[in-house]
Amino acid sequence: QVQLVESGGGLVQTGGSLRLSCAASGRTFSMNHMGWFRQAPGKEREFVAAMSWSGRRTYNKESVLGRFTISRDNAKNTVYLQMNSLKLEDTAVYYCAATIDVGTAIPSKVADYDYWGQGTQVTVSS
Repeated sequence: QVQLVESGGGLVQTGGSLRLSCAASGRTFSMNHMGWFRQAPGKEREFVAAMSWSGRRTYNKESVLGRFTISRDNAKNTVYLQMNSLKLEDTAVYYCAATIDVGTAIPSKVADYDYWGQGTQVTVSS
């Protein structure tokens, strides 16, 4: 089993920045891809960004490309999400996820991830 714990959420004004962290523990050697999803009230969980163990990245191009950056410290088993130029529509609960999938393609679907954190609230206000 892998346990994921997010931190760093909070309240920020539009245009501001936040950095989310996700610390993994347990059988972390089995992890490959790690990613971030978000879920706004009344909406489905949405892919934000993900990163492979080797450092390849992929983003939700429509909503966050150019504003959010995912990074990963394999030695610390931690993945980060730097969020800049935040917009009202970025308000959501942000979830960290990890998969043991050994494939090279970085998955972007909820069903492709094996482990989830409890989520951290990000609220952007005007």
